[in-house]
Amino acid sequence: MSHLYLCLLLAGLCAFAQCHYTPDHKEDHDHGCSAPAEGERDLPSLKKAPGNADFAFRFYHHVASESTEKNIFFPPLSMSTALAMVSLGARTTTLNQLLSGLGFNQSDTTEQEIHEGFHHLLHILNPSNAELHLSIGNALFTDDQVKLPKKFLDDAKHFYEADVLPTNFKNPAVAESQINSYIGKKTNGKIVDAVKGLDPEDLMVIVNYIYMRANWEKPFDPLHTRERDFYVDEETTVKVPMMNKVSWFETYHDKILSCKVVKLPYKSNVSALFILPDQGKMKQLENALSKDVLLKWMNSTKSQRIDLFLPKFTISGNYVIQGILRRMHITEVFTDQADLSGITGKPEVKISKAIHKAYLNVDKNGTEAAATTAIEIGPTSLPPVLVFNFPFLLVTVDEETDTVIFMGKVTNPTEA
Repeated sequence: MSHLYLCLLLAGLCAFAQCHYTPDHKEDHDHGCSAPAEGERDLPSLKKAPGNADFAFRFYHHVASESTEKNIFFPPLSMSTALAMVSLGARTTTLNQLLSGLGFNQSDTTEQEIHEGFHHLLHILNPSNAELHLSIGNALFTDDQVKLPKKFLDDAKHFYEADVLPTNFKNPAVAESQINSYIGKKTNGKIVDAVKGLDPEDLMVIVNYIYMRANWEKPFDPLHTRERDFYVDEETTVKVPMMNKVSWFETYHDKILSCKVVKLPYKSNVSALFILPDQGKMKQLENALSKDVLLKWMNSTKSQRIDLFLPKFTISGNYVIQGILRRMHITEVFTDQADLSGITGKPEVKISKAIHKAYLNVDKNGTEAAATTAIEIGPTSLPPVLVFNFPFLLVTVDEETDTVIFMGKVTNPTEA
């Protein structure tokens, strides 16, 4: 049987604060992108947001159940986009499992609406400026000896703006070099050697990549970064460079889930939520994670002046995810019963491997700020202190479309 090799990549999501350090005030800031205009809440990309969030949290639950003591980092948007592109050529039970596993109710949302939603989302998220560079794309590396159905290729190009690149899979080493070179270029060199072990029988490699470089709306002053203890668990303590800033932040204390939430916006519509559970409450928090909980946090944060300590860290994720997708009831596409005849024109094709590689760097990165002194005017009373010095969660959300871009858990910030 011939194979499809599915590659799901969040390639180098780097959160950089590259601006001059300036004083902050309590007033609201213009994020540089306007909120959806009246009536735009019905746009296709917004209709698919609940399904994307549902997929994100279900995937996290499965990863967390296997990786209780490890860092977690993955891009639900990257995964759902790649699987949705596969669904263009899926039929019968294989198609139904893919769409249901992605969180779509097919009685409420048509296939056309699903693909239009992804298409619109790509257009909303891809524009870049000096403050936010977000690049999302897709590619099909296809066997140069096989003619694929025109409809599948046209739909992949139209809905997902996929690059279609002929590839000589009979020479796996050459094919791997071609694909990895493409991925490295698209991810600014952050993801290398993503594809290994290609089979001469492979017909196609499907790649989705996301690369993001963003500036904090309120960058951290590097002069205020000091080494501090981070408590990995009751037996393990590591030293980390801890950034510090006293300022107004959007915060929320979730008493029901015993955690504190801080929202750090980038200079865009994208924000990062950092969630710190109370001691011993991480498992309770993870079990409760859902799109409804995320929505509650997003709608409940209030501006508060706090003394925030956040570690600099780099983490990565590297998963072969067939097993996780199977537990999410996406099973048939990996078996000999798969029906991907819309991709190849014949049924004898299945996905042979689905991989994910991800990289995240959170940094103050403000070299121009090193020689800058800032004076912030605020209340004379000492603000409450919030220190992220034991394991915490993070979620990055595009607030214009309610799209979860990535999720993770930092258990040990010194382990990349």
